[in-house]
Formats: sequence, structure tokens, C-alpha cells
Amino acid sequence: MATPKPGATGATNIWTTTQAELDEAAERLHLDEGMHRVLRVPKRELTVNFPVTHEDGTVHVYTGYRVHHNVNRGPVSGGVRYVPNLDLDEVRALAMLNTWKAALVRIPFGGSAGGVRVNPRRLSELERQGLTRRYATEIGPLLGPASDIPAPDVNTGSQTMAWIMDTLSMHRGHTVAASVIGKPMAVGGTRGRRRATARGALRCIASAKGALDGTRVAVQGFGRVGMTLAEELHAAGAVIVAIGDDREGVMNASGIDVAAAVKWMREHDAIHGLVDTEPITKADLFATDCEVIALAGLQGEITDASAPTVRARLVAEVANGGVTPAADAILADRGVTVIPDIICTSGGTVLGYFEWVQDMQAFFWSQDEITAQLDRIMDEAMAGVRAMAEAEKVDLRAAAMMVAVGRVAEATTLRGLYP
Repeated sequence: MATPKPGATGATNIWTTTQAELDEAAERLHLDEGMHRVLRVPKRELTVNFPVTHEDGTVHVYTGYRVHHNVNRGPVSGGVRYVPNLDLDEVRALAMLNTWKAALVRIPFGGSAGGVRVNPRRLSELERQGLTRRYATEIGPLLGPASDIPAPDVNTGSQTMAWIMDTLSMHRGHTVAASVIGKPMAVGGTRGRRRATARGALRCIASAKGALDGTRVAVQGFGRVGMTLAEELHAAGAVIVAIGDDREGVMNASGIDVAAAVKWMREHDAIHGLVDTEPITKADLFATDCEVIALAGLQGEITDASAPTVRARLVAEVANGGVTPAADAILADRGVTVIPDIICTSGGTVLGYFEWVQDMQAFFWSQDEITAQLDRIMDEAMAGVRAMAEAEKVDLRAAAMMVAVGRVAEATTLRGLYP
């Protein structure tokens, strides 16, 4: 079952879908009923309503959330998003998914999530900073290096994290760099963040496919992650034969010049017109004659309408929910392997942990050290998922959930239930 598409369906569907993923894994694991009940709900939830004074002097009241799903493997961590339709059920779902993702890559974190219901495009930079600092203050009692470490998510980034870190530091009277992850390097961020998600996806693809030299790949979604993944794949010897943005695509059966494609995309904010390529539709991209399709764009890219046309034997969800549940079933019936988002996107989770560790130690690693450790963790995670899939005769999505839920359940059992 694909990761739910935030904001695309009713909130109940998002939360219900995420719980259903847990229910399926619990049934396959023969999980104790009591443990299943514990894991099915968040540990704590906070809703805050707070005022922000805009530059024109008007006062607006915004609603924000922070949810902790499970703390039994360590402090929780998860993103902060600013979206107009955010609600509590969406945040619950994201927090639960972050618990599974951390467990899957053996990072000693639980899952959290949060954000503010706001359209950030309507805010000035000053208003955005004021909203961020007030939100951080409101949820501040939950935050800290040993309790909850926020990270960037939709419509937030390194500057947002710097504001949150500074706000928490002002409250405590000293700098607390490890209180957030995803910061600029100048204030305690880590090397390797730009490439982390793409690098993690590369290791997953290599684990599932084997040697990548000469492998023909189509990349759907050519933003930061998609561009970086194309560069990583090219460096590993793969041939990029098709690229799509959120509107259309281009192809060249002999191979696309990746450096030229990245430069063109940055200059034109569209892939259309790239030299030495021919235009194709998004639907054509999924039917491209290739061995791997990497989905690094929007959610729900491959649907039940496009799944029957897929010629690749491997599909990698490099963004959340790239394959719809209906398409997932069709691809499985056709023998197409899908690397699920829960592991394929977890390179960013690993890098966030690296940043937290470095801040706690006040000692920073080289790029080579970070890459080597990221590769090791991703390789071990994929090996564990593939072993579970083979042992239980299930697909990689079901296997990933079984591994993750099993690890969280084990930690919860060992700690026991208080009192």
C-alpha cells in the first residue's frame, strides 16, 4: 500500500490508510493484540492556536500541531510543514510513518510530525519568521535534543530550522544546536544534506537491481532530488533515457546528457526544449523502454491507468506515494518490483540523525565519512527488507513494514508498559 498522499484526500483517509498499513503488518507478524493497540495511536498530540501580527498591522490566528507517535526507540524526530489544508489526522499519519522509517534504517529515533495550517506564499519573509518563532514557542515544551528534534518538510527549509533553533536557544539562555536538524552549516548543519535522499535511493536501486552500468533509467520528477539522483545514477554508469517534470517529459534512447539537463532545468524551470531530446508526455515516460523508473516527483504518479503500460521491471519511489495502491497491485501481478518510499526516501532520515549526533558531540565529519556511513546503513536496511521479503514471500512494501513494525514492537515490549 502506498504512502498516503498528504492533502489530496480527506484527512480520515490519510490516517485510516496509514493505520491499515500497520494492521496488515501486525497480522503478518502475528502481533499481540495489546501491542497492536499501543502502536495504532500516537503517544501525545498538541494543537496550538496562536496570533501573528502581519506587517500591515492586522492580527491573524493560526493553528499548528505537533504529534509524537512512539518514543520507545529514542527521541522522536519529524518534519514541520506549512500547508493551507493541514489537519491533525495528516500529522498523525506522518508521525507514524516517521516511526517506521527510523526503525527500518536502525536509527534510534521515534516518529513525530507537525506544522501550521497556512499558505506561506501569502506571507512576507518577516511574517514567516514571526509565525515560525511563535509556533516554535507554542510547541517548545515538547522540543529538545533528548525529546523531539524537528526537521524541514513541505514549504520549510534550512532557514526555518535556523529560526526554530534560535528561538529554543533564546528560551534556554544558550545555543542548543542539536534541537533541530536540517540547519545551514554555519549554525551546526551537516555536510551531505543536498545529496542524502538521492544517495539513499541510489543504494536501494543498486541493491534491488545489481550492477547499474549500462542500466537504462527514466526519472520522473526533476526537482532537487530528481536532478541529484540522475547525477548519482549517471556516475554509477546508468544511462538516463527519459526525464519528466511535473508537466511533460523528454527522451533520448541513446542517453540524455545529465549535466546539460540539470543546467537547462535550473535555467528554464522546465525540461521541455532540452537539446538532443524529443518531447514526450508523462504517460509516454512510464511506457519508456527502460529497466528502472525512478519516481522523484509528485504523489500518485503511476496509477491503475498507467501501470499496465510500464515496461521497466523495477520502480523506485524516491518521493512519497509515487505509486497508488491500485497501481501497486497491478505492478505486482505483472512481476514489477517496487521499492517502497518508506525505505527509498530514508536517506534524509539517516542524514538528520548524523547531524544530531555531530551537534551533540560538537565534532563534525568529512563528506567521505558521511557518504560511507550513509551507504552502509542503506545497504544493510535494504538487505534486511529483501531477506524478509524472501522469507515471508511478500513484496518489498509489505516486508519493509514488517521489519519496521517488528523492531518498534520489540523495543516497546522490552521496555514494558508503565506502571
